Amino acid sequence: MAGEDIRAHANSISISAQKVRLVCNLVRGKGVIEALNMLKFTATQAARPVSKLLASAMANAEENFGVSREDLFVFRIFADEAPTRRWRKFGARGRTKPWLRRSSHITVVLRERE
Repeated sequence: MAGEDIRAHANSISISAQKVRLVCNLVRGKGVIEALNMLKFTATQAARPVSKLLASAMANAEENFGVSREDLFVFRIFADEAPTRRWRKFGARGRTKPWLRRSSHITVVLRERE
């Protein structure tokens, strides 16, 4: 299975891509087990969907490709912007203020250590 990528996607996560990228930068290049342990103790709201996605990619690798979890590392991980929900908040003097509810798409690519 040399050089094949194991992928997992999470679409429309209701956290902004900017916040998710901070968590993605923590685990990029690390082993999967080490990355999951780091995310378990990261006190950020974005750490939970990233760890769920990483666990899903690890399960894909074990089930579909027969790769051991000790041999896997995070080759690429990135967060793209998803569509923004535009709400309005009522302000003073009968005005409204825009309220942007941002969301993100997260992608994880794992590879086997050579």
